[in-house]
Amino acid sequence: MNRTMLIATNTLTQLQKQMDTISNNIANVDTNGYKKKNATFTDLLVQQVNNQKDTTQEVNRQTPNGIRQGNGAKIAQTQTVMTQGALKTTNRQLDTAFTSEGQLYRVLVQNGQNSEVQYTRDGAFYLTPVSNTENMLVTKQGYAVLDENNNPIMLNKDVNEYSLSKTGTLLAKLNNGQTQNVNLGVSAVNYPQFLEKKGDNLFGLPTNLDELNMTRDQVLTDLDGALRGGVAVSQNVLEQSNVDLSKEMVNLMSTQRSYQFQSKAITMADQMMGLVNEIR
Repeated sequence: MNRTMLIATNTLTQLQKQMDTISNNIANVDTNGYKKKNATFTDLLVQQVNNQKDTTQEVNRQTPNGIRQGNGAKIAQTQTVMTQGALKTTNRQLDTAFTSEGQLYRVLVQNGQNSEVQYTRDGAFYLTPVSNTENMLVTKQGYAVLDENNNPIMLNKDVNEYSLSKTGTLLAKLNNGQTQNVNLGVSAVNYPQFLEKKGDNLFGLPTNLDELNMTRDQVLTDLDGALRGGVAVSQNVLEQSNVDLSKEMVNLMSTQRSYQFQSKAITMADQMMGLVNEIR
């Protein structure tokens, strides 16, 4: 196949992945706590052709000796951007939002017979009944919100008011005047690039973390005990997505133009090969 076709085809597949990333960002522009992803490109392997072995013939050459032939470009990394999103006031007692970057709630996700701790920035919480006397605190999708000991949070049904401290302590006031306190499970992200998006606005750790020479404690730090003071949350508000719609649209149009350019390169290479065949 013509080398131009190979280079263009390699780049086309990577541009398609970038368009998928941008489209996913745009689709989640109104998702609470959503964190956008950015794709960065790098060159594929470059072939060095040393067609001039006599260096005395290249005395006044201003460019490097030989010919460097590329093979297109590829996505080097797709990284999650953990910048803070805007806060929207809802005046709902179970709506919460982090006011510091890189902090996540811990939730329990059931995968078949197994359960797994995953993470989210979406602080829109709800109550679901589990008995005649207790409700469980859950996310919008129904996943159990965990406390600092990674246990599902159970709250008495006889509650008339909720308040949340800046360090993530939920205070439930019962009708009889008693109170119930619980610390929300919060983790800080040290290396966001090692988190995977699991769907339903959740993050999780990759299954091959050991192969990456990383541990869970290196990627995440649980803000419990003495570290509790580092938690920063607010009540009656929700964090909006950190997606800049206008910027994403510009990136999408730029990627589409690059895609069209590579497609045109394939067409032109095909036409040139046709002309060569006709000359023969």
